[in-house]
Amino acid sequence: MCFEFDARPPAPPSGLLLPPIAGSAGAELLELTSADGTRFSAAIAESSQARGGVVILPDIRGLYPFYMELAERFAQAGHHAIAFDYFGRTAGLGPRGEEFEYRPHVEQLTVPGVEDDLKAAADALRERTGVSSPATVGFCLGGFLSFMAATDVPGLAAAVGFYGILGPRFGVAGPIERAADMRCPVLGLFGGADRAIPVEDVERFDQALCEAEVEHEVHVYPGAPHSFFDRRFEEHAEASEDAWRRMLEFLDRHAAA
Repeated sequence: MCFEFDARPPAPPSGLLLPPIAGSAGAELLELTSADGTRFSAAIAESSQARGGVVILPDIRGLYPFYMELAERFAQAGHHAIAFDYFGRTAGLGPRGEEFEYRPHVEQLTVPGVEDDLKAAADALRERTGVSSPATVGFCLGGFLSFMAATDVPGLAAAVGFYGILGPRFGVAGPIERAADMRCPVLGLFGGADRAIPVEDVERFDQALCEAEVEHEVHVYPGAPHSFFDRRFEEHAEASEDAWRRMLEFLDRHAAA
């Protein structure tokens, strides 16, 4: 599991946290339809500031409360945000709770299927907010999928991945091998003590992006574990705050409205 069930996203840095106006940062549950007719759930939070827009790709649990709250955090920080669920094809509509047995559904995921759902979520964000070129922001499995979207999904302004798997998965080549195909700027944020993602893999990813001349930033937080972006981890609060700052500055440079 990427997060404990009581995990909650850290707040953006206090200097950037903007109060919601008339409840505009509250997440609204949506039912969307993918290109193949799949119905799936998403949660959108609109911002009064309209600095840009992001599509949030969750961890293996799909549209869990952590990610609905994270969409609200992005809206408070000035970015329209939509988080979506991966499991409409196999588990029906969400959102997902503690009782959801996600592993059998994760095993049935395909990258093209997730990317079709991502496109539908991005279209919904565009229709609701007018954001023409959203960025993707993903965590763990979602980090992998965010990096993959940079290679496969046209029209993205940027791709951000928190501790995203870098090797092959779901029968396809991973971000390291696909680095040369990435079409937008990439930000990778990793924990130096992450047992799932060796620092050597992060270095290979960084080098592959350099060789492909893809605009990118890769940062490793020494001593931080997988899923350090969690407000319960007080010892990693500084890394979480720095990650927020790096991400928001990156989005302002590459994915501003």
